[in-house]
Amino acid sequence: MAEDLVKALADLKEKEALSIAREKLDTGEAPLKILEDSRKAMEIVGKRFADGEYFIPDLVYSGEILKEITEMVKPELTEVAEVERLGKIVFGTVAGDIHDIGKNIVTFMLEVNGFEVYDLGIDVPAQKFVEKIDETKTGIVGFSGFLTLAFDSMKQTVQAIEAAGLRDKVKIMIGGGQIDDEIRKYTGADAYGRDAMAAVSLAREWTSGR
Repeated sequence: MAEDLVKALADLKEKEALSIAREKLDTGEAPLKILEDSRKAMEIVGKRFADGEYFIPDLVYSGEILKEITEMVKPELTEVAEVERLGKIVFGTVAGDIHDIGKNIVTFMLEVNGFEVYDLGIDVPAQKFVEKIDETKTGIVGFSGFLTLAFDSMKQTVQAIEAAGLRDKVKIMIGGGQIDDEIRKYTGADAYGRDAMAAVSLAREWTSGR
């Protein structure tokens, strides 16, 4: 059954994946186990995308299926599951950019992998990031941006976090569009991720390193 869910989601078979997830819930399967199976499926989706088998629409579709499964499972999660969260992450698309496909996929993947994500949405002002970091006491922040104008916004947001005296308390990752290590250096971020799984790997690394 577990392999069936992994295969159905990885193959983008929405009705089949949702039916299997519902059946697993109804028969007493642990909610976190269902999310773990979903995570495995998304890893396969990510690999197929990297290999050129899947394209952006496929990623978006897989994210929508995953969102439906997550919404189905959430009511069944116990307080114990919340305690097992790996850490908190503040995430958003920076000011001037309204693209959210990449952001949504990354936040889905982070949540499935055990992180509590505060998604600030799109076109997020630097001060809003600062306020949420201060409020949540998070140790990880993620900026998404597709447009080249987002690079300056990322840099300004890093500077705002620094001005607020919070820079040494957080690790900052960036991703989206044409972002590479040169852009990372320009913005002052700690790392960049090429895809959602890279973001998950960074978050895990930073969390275990504390």
